[in-house]
Amino acid sequence: MTEPRWLSQPFPPEGASAAEGIRNQLGRPELDLLTILVRESAQNSWDARLEGSPEPVDYRIDLGTVGPAHVREWRELLLGGAPMSVHLPLRESLMRGVVRVVAISDRGTRGLGGPTRADDAIGDDRDFVSFIRNIGEPRNTALGGGTYGFGKGIFYLLSRCGTILVHTRCRTDEGGYETRLIGCALWKSYVASGPNGERRYTGRHWWGDASGPVVEPLVGAEAEATARRLGLKPFGPAETGTTIVVVDPSLEDLEPAAAADYLAETVTWHLWPKMIATGTGQSAMRFTVGCDGRDHPVPDPRQTRPLDMFVAAYEAMLGPNGKDIGCRKPKKHLGRLGLVTRIIPPLEPSRASRLLGMEDLVHHVCLMRPAELVVTYHPGPKPPSVNQGYAGVFRGDPDMDDAYARAEPPTHDAWHPQSLDYPDSTFVRTTFRRIQEQIDGLLALGGTARPGAAKVALGAASSLFAGLVGGAWGIGGATDYRRPGSTATPSSRASEVAEHELLEPVDSGHPSTRTGFTTTHPASGESGSGSDSADAGAAHGHGIAAPGGGSIRRRPRVQYLGDPYYDDGSDTTVLVQEFMLPVPGRQRVRVDLAVTLSGGGGRESDPPLDAQMPELVGWQDATGRLHTDPSFEIDGSDVVWRAVVRPAPDTMTEIDIKVEAVKAQ
Repeated sequence: MTEPRWLSQPFPPEGASAAEGIRNQLGRPELDLLTILVRESAQNSWDARLEGSPEPVDYRIDLGTVGPAHVREWRELLLGGAPMSVHLPLRESLMRGVVRVVAISDRGTRGLGGPTRADDAIGDDRDFVSFIRNIGEPRNTALGGGTYGFGKGIFYLLSRCGTILVHTRCRTDEGGYETRLIGCALWKSYVASGPNGERRYTGRHWWGDASGPVVEPLVGAEAEATARRLGLKPFGPAETGTTIVVVDPSLEDLEPAAAADYLAETVTWHLWPKMIATGTGQSAMRFTVGCDGRDHPVPDPRQTRPLDMFVAAYEAMLGPNGKDIGCRKPKKHLGRLGLVTRIIPPLEPSRASRLLGMEDLVHHVCLMRPAELVVTYHPGPKPPSVNQGYAGVFRGDPDMDDAYARAEPPTHDAWHPQSLDYPDSTFVRTTFRRIQEQIDGLLALGGTARPGAAKVALGAASSLFAGLVGGAWGIGGATDYRRPGSTATPSSRASEVAEHELLEPVDSGHPSTRTGFTTTHPASGESGSGSDSADAGAAHGHGIAAPGGGSIRRRPRVQYLGDPYYDDGSDTTVLVQEFMLPVPGRQRVRVDLAVTLSGGGGRESDPPLDAQMPELVGWQDATGRLHTDPSFEIDGSDVVWRAVVRPAPDTMTEIDIKVEAVKAQ
């Protein structure tokens, strides 16, 4: 049996690439190493999928340690003939008390097949030499995600010792299966002394069958036996694919379990197009992330905010609402665009979303090529309200794939038109210009709203300017509840409404014979949120008598607590107005809902045919129980209630809570 050994590459007379140059080919990416690992490795797996297979590609990332049963084998096998630590820090990594690894594997792919020597790789089947030997090979997969193969450098960059193991199984020309195992390291060029004096080395090293002038992979039974000694998961009898083991990985200062959670979230943010079911009823790829033997759930993009908006935009792009994007001169079809806008609560940013520039607002278009792998989330103009967001998906036309691919840096996370020649540079610039035009049309919202109600508009202005417009009723970052003509400093809504409390002398006609409260049912008056309705109700003399039947009658009223805000409902976003009924006694509440349409269409309380209107979901008490009666009786107290409303899309929603006293039985 062949005992694997290390062999370091010397500089040949004709020259070669130094390890430092290869490690730097990714440039200075804005994304972190774990994110690049997910993007590049999944892209490789997708490009290596088995054509015509009805099964999805299985992609998995496992974080773990080399177990006690195998750590001795690792040291014996991998340290035999290994370079000195000053030239490759592998010895330091393997001699630690705990040896950590990250394994990235795919199944349902073709594995790294073809010749194992670069000088023999003449035909199209050269996956092995493209990944193991050569640097910067042009892609040979039509409409694939990769371009020149620089992204594989991420595996070496992630390893603290620049070392990986590659365990792969592929089909042979004879129709059989072959397992291959080889180790690769990439660190720094150096000069070392040998039998013939000093010699310079590239900093590239290979581990395997070193019996010839070039290190060959262990193959067949020898590869399978050595993989078992190392504790690597074996392949099934008819299974093909690749496992790449990163030795001593850098986890961005995260604990392993936290790194697994971050990787799972990153998979969803960057690979969600491969996670959603297609016309076949199943996704194109299946994703799993594990740590120390336990799976960490990969979030479902349809159930994850705000990725659910991008899924909706993707489906809009595929459907009749999608827009064809083109260049007029020179004439060229560029791709299709889908856009959606929604009323949404403020985002709760995560580590993965912050890396993509999504902090509190969604105003982005996901760019992708026909391979449907996320290139980037291109930010557009911010919407006029923190409660409004939009998401888009642009997918390039297949005829434009080469142009978009050449506009990408090695990390495939941007389109740079300045790196292209005419006319491709014009096509890419026009792509961004057409997307901007569609977003501008989407955000063309306006409208007005009447005073005296709780209002939340999609087109909100900053509350910082509210004090500059005396005598105007309007909507800003918060609602101004001052009377027309007032130039007083704006105060909170709760304190303003408190000024509307009315105390009226009442002649009861006879002394009260009971303690507590007596109520009179109003003939027609109701008390709402505005002062005008309060004054009108007072004129009718309807209200709740003071305890003991005294001479003071207090009208029921609504005390709003702050401005309305958006929240997540069970199946959609809802608008919530918190309020109290501070006057004691039994009272009945209902809500008057209206909208203001975009474009200055005015207030609408009667919807046109098939038009959506806001609707009351219910009244939520302090325990969280939801009461769905449109008209609901509440005992006045300092208990906080919530009016929960489902708003109509693309409108400004008005909430006016009405209250009336309930006649004592």
